[in-house]
Amino acid sequence: MFLALNDLVSLFSAKQGIQDNMLFHTVADQANTDQPKGLFIPINDSGELLDAIANGAIAAIWDRETKLPSYTPTYFPVFFADDLAEAIRDIIKIYSEKLDGETNKHMQITNFKFSNKKLLNKNKQTYDIAVILEKLTNMLPTDTERRG
Repeated sequence: MFLALNDLVSLFSAKQGIQDNMLFHTVADQANTDQPKGLFIPINDSGELLDAIANGAIAAIWDRETKLPSYTPTYFPVFFADDLAEAIRDIIKIYSEKLDGETNKHMQITNFKFSNKKLLNKNKQTYDIAVILEKLTNMLPTDTERRG
């Protein structure tokens, strides 16, 4: 089961571009990462949106305070967030809930590719969304509610 564009529509009110029914095979934080049918979320020095598109990104989550590059295609779906780390946490949370109870061993799932050191555990070699969710939760203010 893949993360869907409709999942993002429920999380982000500010958006632009075509909002067709699409599925994301990859979620990545680095533009130079191969991300077929990818959702690009630039955190810190992630590279250019143009490189992410060239590497397969079909949508992006963008910081509301950062100007979107003028070369961004008008049809390209972009969701605007106040805090990208919180946006990633929300995406992982909604995706985890979507997968909850699924047991099909041959099921195709969205591949989360995060290389930002703040999002990885101590060995810096995992893309486990549970570990990333924990790291992101620790980055947020302590007054936020956490289910689980």
